[in-house]
Amino acid sequence: QNSMVLSAAIIITLIGLIIYLHFVKIDQESLLVIGSLGIQVTSSYASGKESTTFIEMNQVQDVVINEAIHMQKVIYYLCILLRDPGDPQGVSEVVPLFQSSKPRLDCLIEVYKSCQEILEQRKTAPQSS
Repeated sequence: QNSMVLSAAIIITLIGLIIYLHFVKIDQESLLVIGSLGIQVTSSYASGKESTTFIEMNQVQDVVINEAIHMQKVIYYLCILLRDPGDPQGVSEVVPLFQSSKPRLDCLIEVYKSCQEILEQRKTAPQSS
């Protein structure tokens, strides 16, 4: 009877670990910004599964570095501000990036500068219909 309980505990633990690796544990996050198309955010899980989100560039209002206070720490993270269709100057949604990897502020600044360069090029480029 003890071996049955032990076997059941091991099986439940293994199933839990597989679920954790497949759905929760993010191994790598990437951001691809193409000025004429949009922004692609990809998360690669430890199991090899990938999750990709694409945001069209005409939905993007801005990219900002935001800060949050958690316990006694200040946490910085990169966010995409999505344009409100009803109000051209308004923001309808804030999409946080790199939530699992939590890069340092100096790394976020580099990514932020690159994103801002691409957004500025898009603003100064003539709009084609």
